[in-house]
Amino acid sequence: LTHTFSTLLLQSVHVIVAGNTGTGKSAYISLWMQKDAPEFVLPLFINFSAQTQVNQLQDLLDAKFEKRRRGVFGPPAGKRNVIFVDDLNMPKKEYYGAQPPIELLRQWHDYRGWYNRKDLRMQDIIDVVH
Repeated sequence: LTHTFSTLLLQSVHVIVAGNTGTGKSAYISLWMQKDAPEFVLPLFINFSAQTQVNQLQDLLDAKFEKRRRGVFGPPAGKRNVIFVDDLNMPKKEYYGAQPPIELLRQWHDYRGWYNRKDLRMQDIIDVVH
């Protein structure tokens, strides 16, 4: 598992590890990110719960990125953020069935960024793998 995971991540391929509860998925990935990841990898661990709010998630992620140039944000130059989201399916569904924290991640994956809530401008997020 960790060999396949690390090979894909080092090639900037997004990875979802699925499996039964209690099989050690989180433990293996956390161990790799803490001990075996190359020096240019900056790990970021996020645990979703039923109370996870999209604004909290966006604020947390925005705090971890620095401004590269106008409208472009990411980890420090020469580094790559690897975001590990545990319990991805946990956020509470809205009335229409959407899960906003997951939608924020989907927006980043599809459009390479998200909108700044203050001035409503698109922020490009670079050098991040999840």
